[in-house]
Amino acid sequence: MASISEETMKKRTKQFALRTIQLCESLPETRTGRVIANQLLRSGTSVGANYRAACRARSSPDFVSKIGITLEESDESAYWMELIVEANLIPESRVSNLLQEADELTAIFNASHKTANLNLREVNRKSKIENRK
Repeated sequence: MASISEETMKKRTKQFALRTIQLCESLPETRTGRVIANQLLRSGTSVGANYRAACRARSSPDFVSKIGITLEESDESAYWMELIVEANLIPESRVSNLLQEADELTAIFNASHKTANLNLREVNRKSKIENRK
């Protein structure tokens, strides 16, 4: 996977939030529509906010934690979008591109989380070896 710049991801996650807002605004004004809209609005808009927080992490463990939250929120967004389609609230054709973006963001953040976790473990392993000398 090619490396994606931090600025590109900031723009991409902001666009994801804006598109999520539009989707939420188009949900029906039913109890189900309101509940799902509220949940999706929270998770979809927090992806970018949490990504920005991860970019400002103070340490490697802090980054791992924050990118993990970003991963959870993008995956949760995909879940709510799947429910929208499966509950026939909005036609799949109107949700599919945004759902694909949620899946792609989830894959990117999952890879980043795994890599950061492995790097952190390696640093900790080397530190323990150095401390034994």
